[in-house]
Amino acid sequence: MESPLVPTFAEEKILQAQGYRFIAGIDEVGRGALAGPVAAAAVILPLRIKAGWLKQVRDSKQLTPEKREVLSRHIHSVAVAIGIGFVPSEIIDKRGIVKATHLAMRLAIKQLSPRAETLLIDYLHLPGVRLPQKGVTDGDSLCISIACASIVAKVARDRLMVEMDETYNGYG
Repeated sequence: MESPLVPTFAEEKILQAQGYRFIAGIDEVGRGALAGPVAAAAVILPLRIKAGWLKQVRDSKQLTPEKREVLSRHIHSVAVAIGIGFVPSEIIDKRGIVKATHLAMRLAIKQLSPRAETLLIDYLHLPGVRLPQKGVTDGDSLCISIACASIVAKVARDRLMVEMDETYNGYG
């Protein structure tokens, strides 16, 4: 069995060398789900961060729910800024999953304060956003800020789905 990739700061360091300070990693969750919204998170990490828990950061799909919760708390405690965008199933059904995903990402980016100067996005290029951006193939496995966004988005969406299950019993 292949060992999972460990995200690094390589992409962030390239952008830092170009003078960028506020680099947002962006990822989405819920694109393949049968119920609920698509969610996206944008995370700006400090330029210099040393924390033991960073070694545990992975693509959210590779982590247990408990590990994601713990890491999400750590990410929230150190992040320069975090934004989370949700787009409900009605809009997904009306506009399609790709446009809904783009909308969720734009909503997450708009919440960032300070504002992002450049974007690292898991796989995608985000049309209509006038910021320098790079789509990183397997970004949630390779890039630490995208992996952190993956975790934050997954935890936020999972919490929402638990609330929905309490309201509309039976989803599990």
